[in-house]
Amino acid sequence: MTESVATPDLDRAIGFTIPARHARGRLARLGPVVDQILAAHAYPPAIERLLGEALTLTALLGTTLKDAGGQLTMQAQTDRGIVKLLVCDYQGGALRGYVQFDADRLALLGANPSLFAMFNQGYLAITFDQAATGERYQGIVPLEGESFSDAAEQYFVQSEQIPTLIRVGTRRDADGKLIAGGLFLQHLPDGEEGGERLHSRDDHPEWEHVSTLGATMGSDELADPELTLETLIWRLFNEEREVRALSGVALSRGCRCDTAHIRQVLAKFPVEEREAMADDSGLITVDCAFCARGFPVSLTELASEEL
Repeated sequence: MTESVATPDLDRAIGFTIPARHARGRLARLGPVVDQILAAHAYPPAIERLLGEALTLTALLGTTLKDAGGQLTMQAQTDRGIVKLLVCDYQGGALRGYVQFDADRLALLGANPSLFAMFNQGYLAITFDQAATGERYQGIVPLEGESFSDAAEQYFVQSEQIPTLIRVGTRRDADGKLIAGGLFLQHLPDGEEGGERLHSRDDHPEWEHVSTLGATMGSDELADPELTLETLIWRLFNEEREVRALSGVALSRGCRCDTAHIRQVLAKFPVEEREAMADDSGLITVDCAFCARGFPVSLTELASEEL
């Protein structure tokens, strides 16, 4: 198995299954995508790392969607913490995210604040929207643990009763740009009639074996762009009888805001409310928190489109 590649393995996710162990997994690594998202904001290093980890988790979970038009949204929120709101979402390979925080209070925490120091008592909500059926499923758990990975593991334990292991690592490259990688492992129920429901036992020997191997994956490996994702799978499970690698998914930065959509939204407001939103020159400027861009729309244009 090749250990490194001439072209860095970045902005990609890949899934795999271990049939004999009733396990599935996914690996993701972000480079230019997370850099493009961060470049739209002047975040301090601690917030960049936090958002990089959250985007990696969003990629890991989002790429499990079988519905091509489906969307995965991850939101962390608190009324007491320094970080007020963190939102990331995934749809069709595209990622976006942003953070609202108190910069003055964050500066008092030092270079490496803990998750609790940033959020205090918050919660993590993960929402799966299925475009094909219109179904929505959301789970909410306390934002507890040392990292987002810990909180996400608890989401699957509490909301879906599925043993889950998540690992995320970040690093800076030679140019100081953030690289983030993650591993997602789950034990699946045995489908045979009369078989034991594996998700009811965290101490099942097959899951203990898989999770023990997965826990050996270091953050330095996950965030090393010179190691292919296939190489990481081989490092973990090369002694298994069969490991099936699935098709990879290319990841990109994708903010879905545009002037046409914003005009459609504004057109639904009564004329009086639109006039109240406008400035002295007759422009309504709508700011997108994801890409930090302003979209000006003129009252005259809105009125002419309604004729």
